[in-house]
Amino acid sequence: MVILGIDPGYAIVGWGLVEYKNNSFSPLRYGAVTTESNMEFNSRLKVIFDDVSEIIKTFKPDALAIERLYFTTNQKTAIMVAEARGVILLAAQQNNVPIFEYTPLQVKTAVTGYGKAKKPQIMEMTRRLLKLPSIPKPDDTADALAIAITHCQAAGSELRSKLYKEGNI
Repeated sequence: MVILGIDPGYAIVGWGLVEYKNNSFSPLRYGAVTTESNMEFNSRLKVIFDDVSEIIKTFKPDALAIERLYFTTNQKTAIMVAEARGVILLAAQQNNVPIFEYTPLQVKTAVTGYGKAKKPQIMEMTRRLLKLPSIPKPDDTADALAIAITHCQAAGSELRSKLYKEGNI
């Protein structure tokens, strides 16, 4: 199973492809889609859509795992990230890639086993699970890999398999 993990944003979209086979994780590729701050916002969305579409067409993942948005303060930023997330979901949908969403709590728990883990702990465990020499940069890329790992953990569960077979996910 090849999972494309995405950490949505509009300046930086972290992405990471992880293969999960025989209860083992292998990083395939990872990186970030970036847009310039001086670009018109709709142009930034087009860059994100085009680049994510290209990643999907090139690597043909079995699923896309993306972080569910959770914002408490800046509503303007939240709306812009939500719009970027929308074009990412559209790219997956147009390429018939199943989409799975995970909360930050689910990611922390899947990667570290502790729902209150801090960012450095998550990044270090992601590095260890994928046997990487160093934590990927930018942080959004490491976050995307953690999201992909989360899906691998969830997809391997009996409940997830049962729901998938029944057509409920």
